[in-house]
Amino acid sequence: MSMGALGLDNIDMTHFPILLVMVPLFAAVFCAFLQRGILAWAIAFLASLALPFLAIAMLLHVSENGPISYALGGWAPPIGIEYRVDILSAFVLMLISIVGAVSMIYARKSVEKEIDSSRQAWFYTMYLLCLSGLLGITITNDAFNAFVFLEVSSLATYTMIALGKDRRCLVAAYQYLIMGTIGATLYVLGVGILYSVTGTLNLSDIAARLGEAFTTGGFERSILAALAMIMVGLSLKVALFPLHLWLPNAYAYAPSFATVFLAATATKVAIYLILRFFFSVFGKGLVFADLPISEILLVLSIAAMFGATFVAIFQQNIKRMLAYSSVAQVGYITLGISLANQAGLTGGIVHLFNHAIMKAALFMALGAVFYRLSSVKIDDMAGIGRVMPLTMGVFVIAGLSIVGVPGTVGFLSKFYLAQGAFDNGMGWLVFLLVASSLLSIFYIGRVVEVAWFKAPVGTAVSAQSPPASMLVPMVLLALATVYFGIETSGTVSMASQAATFLLGEVK
Repeated sequence: MSMGALGLDNIDMTHFPILLVMVPLFAAVFCAFLQRGILAWAIAFLASLALPFLAIAMLLHVSENGPISYALGGWAPPIGIEYRVDILSAFVLMLISIVGAVSMIYARKSVEKEIDSSRQAWFYTMYLLCLSGLLGITITNDAFNAFVFLEVSSLATYTMIALGKDRRCLVAAYQYLIMGTIGATLYVLGVGILYSVTGTLNLSDIAARLGEAFTTGGFERSILAALAMIMVGLSLKVALFPLHLWLPNAYAYAPSFATVFLAATATKVAIYLILRFFFSVFGKGLVFADLPISEILLVLSIAAMFGATFVAIFQQNIKRMLAYSSVAQVGYITLGISLANQAGLTGGIVHLFNHAIMKAALFMALGAVFYRLSSVKIDDMAGIGRVMPLTMGVFVIAGLSIVGVPGTVGFLSKFYLAQGAFDNGMGWLVFLLVASSLLSIFYIGRVVEVAWFKAPVGTAVSAQSPPASMLVPMVLLALATVYFGIETSGTVSMASQAATFLLGEVK
């Protein structure tokens, strides 16, 4: 779809990049002064609803006219901070903003149940700060500015998790705080080393000056140290196996809305940063040709795909089960990065979008179950499919996508990953892709069996469907997992353009 077809070709988009960050940031300030949760939700909802229009307009503009550069305060880069929107960042901005808008429809009833009324306005404030931080990370072209936004989103995330009524939320938030702080510290140390070598913080300028450093010789050890610190720091944020130990508790004990939003966005933004540094800053020539990073990522990805899936099979708490599933799905994305070819990278990038919508749908379904049962333990969900058929129908559709059934977005991602493996002469990797996908049948199948083929027990006997405000967004996401699994021209085309863009930035 073109800009002209949507009537966007005459719109001045000069300030769209800064608006995308400032709208949720100023909305957070307003929410912080409110006492009533419903008013805070209304402000957060309106702010979130405006963002997809900005993001989609920029995506269409970039796909037709090339990158957008916005100099903050009129200071031209690389002296000033630059916001830069290219096809990859526009794709991720679209994903974050759409997830935020859809999730906010779902949020009102869920937050009312799981957050004390006196804390609801503060919870929405933290959500908006997190949203602003994630968008800022994606849109900035400044390495230190990315760190600032990383900390804004992280601190807001810790608070969102800790605001839950379950006391275990505090432990989960503290574990996440410790691991997140270590990751952020390593990242900023790596950025500091790059600044000492290049004298700049602008990512494009760093890339150009690193090329000169390698041409003239010297600084190799410093650059490798920076790469190692940034890679490990961001891997902690991504929850790449085995640096994932913070994630299961964070997802399992956080309020349902927080889990929905974070599972669909937070790790995806960290992966975006990895893509940006690997391909645009350090360059494929260094990262994948001169160093064994491809092999390291490949091994860790396979370990995540199988290790996390095995652990998920034996979980009794279904949110915890899906948390380990997320670790495995991150493995598929990093697998595509490790292949470093057109098809593999396309598969990894499109899985950013695909995993976001199917995992958001799964966690929304579980949030609806918790709304009625106050539990997501598998034994308490016996027969729940008979009394909440639409909710569990969403779970089944999104679960089939996790498995990779044809006709769903999960199959689409794995198809391109398999093609990328064949292109690299790694036919054995396709077997592992299929095997790990089949293993996920066991944990999805456990829930389906209990929910649909057992008689209702306990509170499930009298359970009802969730409110329409919770049901509608999860049904939309379930339909999206099928629609984008069949109509592939949109998401795959954007992911393919992004892969071509990254692979073209080879030093």
